[in-house]
Formats: sequence, structure tokens, C-alpha cells
Amino acid sequence: MDEPVGARDASTDATEPETVEPETTEITYDEQLYPARPRRLRPRANLRGGSIRRNVADPRAANGLNPAYVQWLVGQSMLKDADVLSRQLSGSPSMWRNPYARPDARRAVSTSDVWFTAYPISLITRQDQSFLAALADPELWKVFQRIGITGVHTGPVKRAGGIRGWQETPSVDGHFDRIGTQIDPVFGDEQTFQRMTDVAEEHGGSVIDDIVPGHTGKGADFRLAEMAYKDYPGIYHMVEIPPDEWHLLPEVPEHRDSVNLDAATEAALAERGYIIGELQRVIFYAPGVKETNWSATAPVVGTDGVTRRWVYLHYFKEGQPSVNWLDPTFSGMRLVIGDALHGLGDLGHSALRLYANRLLGVEKIAEGLPAWSEGHPLSHAANHVIAGMVRKVGGFTFQELNLTIEDIRDTGAVGADLSYDFINRPAYHHALATGDTEFLRLTLRTSLELGVEPVSLVHGLQNHDELTYELVHWATLHKDDLYPFRYQELSGGELAELIRSELVQALTAPAAEFNLVFTTNGIACTTASLIAATQGHATLDSITEDDVPRIRDAHLLLAAFNAWQPGVFALSGWDLLGSLTLPRGEVADLIADGDTRWVERGAHDLLGVAPETERSASGMPRARSLYGTLPEQLKRRDSFASRLRGLLRIRSRYGIATARQIDVPDVAHPGMLVLVHQLETLDDHGLPIVQLTVLNMTGDAVDGTVRSDALPLGATVVDASNDRDIAVVDNLSSFPLRIGPYGARFLLLRRPEPEPEPERDAPLAQPR
Repeated sequence: MDEPVGARDASTDATEPETVEPETTEITYDEQLYPARPRRLRPRANLRGGSIRRNVADPRAANGLNPAYVQWLVGQSMLKDADVLSRQLSGSPSMWRNPYARPDARRAVSTSDVWFTAYPISLITRQDQSFLAALADPELWKVFQRIGITGVHTGPVKRAGGIRGWQETPSVDGHFDRIGTQIDPVFGDEQTFQRMTDVAEEHGGSVIDDIVPGHTGKGADFRLAEMAYKDYPGIYHMVEIPPDEWHLLPEVPEHRDSVNLDAATEAALAERGYIIGELQRVIFYAPGVKETNWSATAPVVGTDGVTRRWVYLHYFKEGQPSVNWLDPTFSGMRLVIGDALHGLGDLGHSALRLYANRLLGVEKIAEGLPAWSEGHPLSHAANHVIAGMVRKVGGFTFQELNLTIEDIRDTGAVGADLSYDFINRPAYHHALATGDTEFLRLTLRTSLELGVEPVSLVHGLQNHDELTYELVHWATLHKDDLYPFRYQELSGGELAELIRSELVQALTAPAAEFNLVFTTNGIACTTASLIAATQGHATLDSITEDDVPRIRDAHLLLAAFNAWQPGVFALSGWDLLGSLTLPRGEVADLIADGDTRWVERGAHDLLGVAPETERSASGMPRARSLYGTLPEQLKRRDSFASRLRGLLRIRSRYGIATARQIDVPDVAHPGMLVLVHQLETLDDHGLPIVQLTVLNMTGDAVDGTVRSDALPLGATVVDASNDRDIAVVDNLSSFPLRIGPYGARFLLLRRPEPEPEPERDAPLAQPR
């Protein structure tokens, strides 16, 4: 039977005299690590403590003294739901039917290899139609099936934001601050989600959802944690600060529930041993808004009548408290696993994105140095647990891990089946912006050399996030390593800074006022607006109908780069319709706190179901579309969607999604890129077919030479788009090729027939 709301362990119901620990003069390890750490903070002392009995509560009060309020929060708690779900699956034979120990990228890619990345708040639907109902529309899936899209990644659709008192508060990060396992009513309901998965299956597709293992919003679980209720404080990295130390904490204004710590307060609390202090970096850093990764709560009355103030960790925004994966209660782990099982078991999707899964472990390592918060072994262990559980119930996972290539490789060795391609994404943008593929070739080669195969990556065009250009691999672990670049040697740090500066210079004001820098992470833009900037457009108004074909051709080139290599190809509604960024004035309130990404999240109408509607149901303004709706495009052979369909047919026909990349050779022209692959299909000689993806990242035609030691001598080069022979590989393992502006060629090599052995003359008869 469930414990009554507000009940506590018997040991805390009675007041105990505090046991006094004997004093010692010995300097402990803890005191070496934290020189000013008070003795009362020692773990043994922390296990002792009394409690205050609760007073009779005001039935209207929203605090821990009101059993009705506590019960209301428990009813919405993710941890409570997780406990119920886990009991339903425990002991079931279905938990033992699938392999789960090791990631399997090729199995995952074979399940679904071309994904539509949805963003719930930006999809324009029919009047009174929910987001999920729109994605469950058979007409949409017919269009997807015709184009070649086999999966839909819904984006976050569960309840998100927070709770203040009895009221819910809106999301602070695009529904990535989850507060419940229930579908948010603004997007639909559970039955509609299940119908969507059924319709997807009927059209040969599947549905991919999200979990957020790194943090929640400030929902029922966080409010119960603030009240020190049962296991709930164990969900988070949160520390109670004694009242006699509250003078160290900032005052919290009445209209807020917490305040971010400045660097001096962070250092003072770390010196006293309350928190581990500075982390390796401050994500979303903004002066006066987020200067550290720690915030302090206002005073909160607990279920035991004690008023507390807490300091809690949040890697992202203040409303996204971080989950603690190594608390003795394992509450955080239980919450996250329960959320995953709900999606896979109840909702029926086949895969999960692990959002912000790199930041699951944090540890103090030495005085004077930032805490270890990225690439921590606990993150690897937690990812192994999550991904293994998902595989155990028959699904697969992919991760957004913007760390070094070694981190992506090591995490992928035991964790998620696939990883988002943060390695090459900024590099192919840089190649288009500069007309030079040198940095892109460097990223591709480095990935191969360090053991990250393209088949394990999700190669994406635009998603809801910025064009990320942190270039973590070069800017952090390899900042002092030297790399040949532009006829000189640059350190990794210098290389990262150069690439970032060239991207900003080419893609943002004054060159293009419609793309905005987003903190220190990247550039807020759509794929179409990025291309427009590279083609010399400084304002949105300067882009006319006459400019659309050239933007479309470059857009298809970038699609070919991502689709004509092994792995998953992902694109969004903004890509399919050629959406531009929103004028900043239309989202002025949303970008006021520095989150410029809202300019790239304009509303779009895939099927043309509401041509007069100017905003999505969530209130996002409609973005300008260069290509038109999908039904309109599929009526024109030269449209983006129709040509994308042809590109994806080639991808499917030759099985490039599960191929192996074997070479990224040097090129004769800086704007060219050549990728050499071995297909899983064998030729007439029993050998893997060699395939080449050849791209021209410039707006001018290029006459060049393709050369690679991986090319079979004497092989005939065949253009897969028309099955025509175009060249023969010479004795230098090369062949000439002309490729048009923003051109993309999918080439196959047909090995020559072996020369027949010469017939030997019969031996002359010997005389007897």
C-alpha cells in the first residue's frame, strides 16, 4: 500500500538528541580537498538530524504543510509514474527477447534511415487540429512515403515548463524542460500519439521520441524535492544551505523562485564545501542572466515544517535543474528510465533521442581547477544503462553529443546506437560559405581515423537548434595539437577560432542581418537563410523569386552531402519548404533574454491545410517559404521536394545508408569534395561495389580530377542517375570529371572483366 502523503520514516517522526562526534585534530582528505569545510558538513554528521512536526495546514496553501497540495504534486510526479511503470514490466518475458549489451548502428539505420525532424510549436495544422493529429494524418504519410521519408522524430511533446503554487508555468526551452510523462494537451493526447505510430507503420515508417536524461523542468518533482519529500531531493544535484549561511545567498525577488549565483558566490559556497563550484564551461552564458551553473532557491517550507533554501545545479537554464545519476536513492535514474519505458511501451515509438546526455556526471577533481563535468565516466555508465534498457525492450537510441570525437566514439561504444553529426555539420556549412572543402575534409578524415564511422551518425540539415560551431574537438582536448591548414600549421584552438570567425563574418550582420549569433554556441539560421547569406543577400527583402532556383540548388547539394553517405539523413519542415528566418521584430519578446534561436523556428504548413493562417497554434509567426507546400512541389519536377525524391531513391536503391566510408581523398579543386564508399552489395566478381559521392561546393562549374588509391584500375565510372558510362579509371587511379554549379554526382565503379588467359599450344609429340 502506498504511504500516506506527507508520511515520513519513523526515525524522523520523533526528535532524537543529536549525537556529538568526538573532535579530532587529524587533517582529513576532505579537509585537504576543501580547506574551509566545516566539520558539521562531514557525511557522518549529515546522517544525524531531527525534525519538526507539521502544523495544521491552510487548505489553500501551496506549501509542504498542506497535505492536499503535496498529494496534488505527487499525482503529477514523473518519479511516481516511473515507479508504477517499472512494476508493470518487471518479471515480464518481453524483457529478455532482445540483445541489448552493445550498440548496433546498422540495425538502427536499417529500421529507419531518412527522418523528418518535427518541431511541435512550429507546425501549422488545420483549425482545431492538434500537432499529433497532424502527424497522424495519412495524407502526410503518403507524401512522406512518396518522397522517401521513413521516420518522424516528433520532438518533445510531453508536459514541460514548471509549477508555481497551483499554477503551471510555460516552458523555458522549447519543451526540453519536461515535467510529466503525460502528453501536453497543447499537442494532443496519448491516444493520438498511438494512432500516429499505427499510421506510420502502415506507410512503412516509424516514430522517434525524446527523453531528457540530464534535467527536468521545475515541475512537481522539483517542488517536492524543495520540500524535502521522501526520495525527491535525490533526483537533483541540490544542496541544503543551513540558515546561518543564508547571508551567502542572493535575495530572491518576490516574483521569482530562484536566482542564479554570480562567480563570487559560487566560489564562496565551494570554499565552504557546499558545492563543487565552477564547471568546465557555462552553457548559455549571459551576463546578469546566467553567470554560473548554480542557482539558489527562495525559502521553501517542507513537508516536515522546516523552511529550507537550496542551491541546485543546472547546466542549461535556471528552470532546468540537473538530474543526479549517482544519488543513493537512485531517484533520478528511476525517473528517466520510467519516462523512456512509457514512450516505448505505452506510446509505441521505436526509438528515442537522448537529449543533453553528455552531462550526467560531475565531480570535484582538485583545488583551483574547474569540476569535471564533461566526458565523465558516469555519463558513459548512465548512457549504457539507458541505451541498454531501450534495446532490451526492442528500440534504439541516438544522442546529441557535442564533445570531442573520442568522447563520441567512447560513449557510442557502450551507449546510444547513433550520434548526431556535430563533427561535420559546421564544417559543411563552412565549405559552402567559403567555397573551400579543406576543413570539411579534415573533419571527415579525423572522424574516420579516430574510429567514428559515418554509419553511426545522424547527418542533419536544420533542426530546432542553432548552427553549432563550438568545434569542441579542436577547441578543447586538441587545442594545442597542430594541424596542416592552408599551407601552414595551426593549433586546434587557432583552427577553431578561425573557422568560427569566418562563419560569423560570412553568415551574420553586416553580411546578412537576418542570421543572428546565439551566445557562444553558434548562429541562429535556417538552411535556406544560411545559403542566402553565402550568395550575397544582406536582407530578407533582397531575396526574390528569381533567386529561389540558385538557393534551391545549393540546398539540394547540402542534402546530397548528408544523404549520400552512410548513416541516417535528417531534415526538417523548414528544409522541405525552404523557410527563411523570421524578422527579429516578430519574435522580439522571445529573443529578449538572448535566445536568438527563435528567429529560425518560424511556423510552416507542410500540406497547405491553412493557407490564411499566420501563426501556429502555439503562436509562432509563419515563416516565408521559398519552395511552397509539399503537394504543390510534387506537381513540379524541378521543385526541391521532387528532386529530393530522386536523390533519396538513389540512396535507397544502392543501400548507401549502411555502406562503409573508405577514403576522403585530396581534390584538384578546393570547392570539390569526394567521398569513397564500399557498398554492402557485391559485384559480379564477388567484391563490394565502390561508390563515389562527388560534390561541388561552389556556384561555378568545376573541371577537376577525381583520384583515390581506393579506385580499381580500369574500372568504368557510371553515373547512377542515368546509368551512363562517363569515364574510366586510369593507371594513376584517377579520372576527369566536370561538375556543374552546386552539383552532386553519385558514381559507381564497374570493375573490368579479367583478361582471359592466353591459350597454350599443345606440346609436340615426342618420337619413340
